[in-house]
Amino acid sequence: NHSVLRGFQTQGHSASVLRLQFCKASDAETQAKANRRCLCVHWEQGAQSSQSCQEDPDGISFFVVPLTYPSGPLSRCTIDNRVTRVAWLNRSTILYAGNDKWCLDPRVVLLSNTQTQYSIEIQNVDVYDEGPYTCSVQTDNHPKTSRVHLIVQVSPKIVEISSDISINEGNNISLTCIATGRPEPTVTWRHISPKAVGFVSEDEYLEIQGITREQSGYYECSASNDVAAPVVRRVKVTVNYPPYISEAKGTGVPVGQKGTLQCEASAVPSAEFQWYKDDKRLVEGKKGVKVENRPFLSKLIFFNVSEHDYGNYTCVASNKLGHTNASITLFGETEPHAGSQGARWGAGKEESQE
Repeated sequence: NHSVLRGFQTQGHSASVLRLQFCKASDAETQAKANRRCLCVHWEQGAQSSQSCQEDPDGISFFVVPLTYPSGPLSRCTIDNRVTRVAWLNRSTILYAGNDKWCLDPRVVLLSNTQTQYSIEIQNVDVYDEGPYTCSVQTDNHPKTSRVHLIVQVSPKIVEISSDISINEGNNISLTCIATGRPEPTVTWRHISPKAVGFVSEDEYLEIQGITREQSGYYECSASNDVAAPVVRRVKVTVNYPPYISEAKGTGVPVGQKGTLQCEASAVPSAEFQWYKDDKRLVEGKKGVKVENRPFLSKLIFFNVSEHDYGNYTCVASNKLGHTNASITLFGETEPHAGSQGARWGAGKEESQE
């Protein structure tokens, strides 16, 4: 007679205890259950418990129990009082025969050998303990056996994942996420983005052809096998692209007032800004003028505008992938608001990147 016991082993947690218990019927039970046997599997954790029993078991039964619990599963055989010898075996190896220990494994200990119970305990259970365990009973010179087969299930663990990556727009990328577990985990990839919908890959490999700036951000790998909660890791993908000036407006300012020209550009890596007037670069520290740069924004500030300051200014935004520029006008308040007269928008000039 044979049953199957499935145990869970969670990665990163201490292993638990497996108890195999053979129970002899009491005198009262003998009268009611003469010549009958029972195989039980039982586990407990605090107030939680579960048990599955069969009388005169035939064929195979299944019982699932987590092995990370402090009190492990119990395998219990009940027969009449004519039992003369009992033993527990793992495959063909005798673990215990009566009170005598036959195996050398220090994790295997005898818990009890009484008129009603015969049980052993295997401490720190791991995947190598998987296999059949047999309760062998000698009764009236006729041997009988009951078996429990331990199958260890392991929670998923991501053992290899791609590093964060920086890549130029238009190139191809490949991300890898390798996970282990028993049963084998299902691996999925998804893009962490408000615009992303569903999974981008239901495989341990994620391929993106001709990546765009909108596809930058975090990609999440999830490994699951229903043994424990899914394991999740993330990879950051940075997409580099040349600058694009998104805002450049002319400004009307009266003489003697403070005026500001503003140039806003999107780029990865962040753009570096330069300002020109009549093909002459304006440097920091020029009397009455200040250049204030931020990652995506540059301001040309005039503290006391004069007639000499009026005219067209050129904002140049550049990074290692290219550059672009825009012409912005500072005009007097009485002039028509020409906006961004003469504005020139340049496409990024591609450069090689390792």
